[in-house]
Amino acid sequence: MFEFEFDDFDDAADEGRLNDLIAAYERQDGSGYFDSEALEDIATFYFERGRLTDALAAIDRLIEMQPYSSDAWMRRGVLLNNLGRHEEALEAYDKALQLNPADTESIVNRGITLDSLGRSDEALEAYEQALTYDPLNEEALFNRGVTLERADHLEAAVAAFEDCVERNPDHPEAWYELGYCYDRLEENSRSLECYDRHIDLDPYSHDAWYNRGIVLNRMGRYEEAVESYEMALAIHDEFASAYYNRGNALANLGRLPKAVESYEQVIKLEGGDAATFYNIALAHEDLREYDDAIHYFRKALAEEELYAEAWYGLGCCYDAQERFADALRCFIRAVEIRPETAEFWYAKADCEYNLGALAEALVSYSTVVQLSADNREAWLDLAETLLEAHRFEEAVASYEHAISLQPDAAEPYLQQAKALMALGRPDEGIHSLQKAFRLDPKAKETFPKLHPDLYRNAQVRRRLNL
Repeated sequence: MFEFEFDDFDDAADEGRLNDLIAAYERQDGSGYFDSEALEDIATFYFERGRLTDALAAIDRLIEMQPYSSDAWMRRGVLLNNLGRHEEALEAYDKALQLNPADTESIVNRGITLDSLGRSDEALEAYEQALTYDPLNEEALFNRGVTLERADHLEAAVAAFEDCVERNPDHPEAWYELGYCYDRLEENSRSLECYDRHIDLDPYSHDAWYNRGIVLNRMGRYEEAVESYEMALAIHDEFASAYYNRGNALANLGRLPKAVESYEQVIKLEGGDAATFYNIALAHEDLREYDDAIHYFRKALAEEELYAEAWYGLGCCYDAQERFADALRCFIRAVEIRPETAEFWYAKADCEYNLGALAEALVSYSTVVQLSADNREAWLDLAETLLEAHRFEEAVASYEHAISLQPDAAEPYLQQAKALMALGRPDEGIHSLQKAFRLDPKAKETFPKLHPDLYRNAQVRRRLNL
């Protein structure tokens, strides 16, 4: 963000002179006589080193000597703004503008302070005022974009930043903010182009490399995303978020051990959090390293006890180890936290079925199909559980629903036939079997094993030509 820049000291001779000046100033505790040029240099020295209170004292002495210097009042405003004393900064800018009403630098800096106070409408008015004096003022254009972006007027912010880079195609911050706005608008290709333009101008911008990686990851270009995160880390090797997102991209590529290594770097830098532990657990689960996965799911839950996905993941690991009672406790906890998530109910239903708790499983499968009415597999599981519980009418209805979701699948017709036969509706049962065989001739081969009771029925075999 633009603010008035105090002059830099580059020349070695100037630097030596300045060091002598500062030494003299500090020996006299700032009380001796120093001319206006010396006080400007002293203020610049302290400003560049972050000693803002000392810089302000020097500027205040300058103002005592030159109370009608609009430049000195503007510098005072910049320092006060940087010190977080925004209301006082506004007073300083107002004084500067009383002395020089057309000073665009004071007007723009006043807008920056207004924006810091959340007074975005007034900030925008200030930038517009600066542009009436200087229509091509790139800092007014840039900061107008920043204020619009902060106010979530992203399309307007894009227009402002576009104006800025048209005025100055080598304005790195404007390209960065354009990339960020397009990123938030999910215009990924444009965002990527802008970040690339920024990086061309500032190749050591670790934030730009990082944001570029996020966009590439969203675009499914995971290898490039990894490379972008690695560039960010080459520049700033303690960038925890870059390690975390590199881990995500590596996981998307199926490079799970490397993903775990990346997440572990986050833990080394920041001590770990629920999301990082959870992602490590997921990687171990995908590698079928269930004990390690359980360890990290538990660590995630120790950080965030209401982490429903972690309870679900922990349950899945116990389920894979056939520890169904432990798994069920986890799934119950997940649905307590997030009762609207069909996936959690489905896992709970399967676990209850595996434990032989058919009544509970039926409640859970029924909840799944209420939450996700187009889940064909859930309708089939509900139907088969109803069949096993001898609730044949309901089983037939559930098979019909599954068939409606995929009419060309043979399996539901095969299963439905058994329920129809149990209801004493042999003609409909045989019709269902015939439909299955027409849809999948190989179903005839699996029929004897799937339905041995029906296959032993001579009348059924005769009518099916078996």
